Amino acid sequence: MSAAELRILLEAVAELRILLEAVREAIAIPYAATVGDAEERARVLTNRAMYAEIVLGPVLDHGEDPGWSADYLRGRLAEHPATGYRHWGTASTRAGQQTGGAS
Repeated sequence: MSAAELRILLEAVAELRILLEAVREAIAIPYAATVGDAEERARVLTNRAMYAEIVLGPVLDHGEDPGWSADYLRGRLAEHPATGYRHWGTASTRAGQQTGGAS
């Protein structure tokens, strides 16, 4: 393998790693604090996983640019943040801030 071929291969690996990191950002969202929050978390996770699937298909099936796909996915994730439910461990933190901040 020539130096130029190795460089191209390493660049492709780096772009695929960036795409994998974006997919992990999409699906590795905080756990729900309560059973009641689990339904909203599931909705959020489903939406984010859908966008991950949308970008993976063209990369895997047609060799589309993984760097562009990662950027596109991160843009969709910014539009659909993992919010709208209480995260595991944050319910008590919020209560502590509410009671501890008043003088």
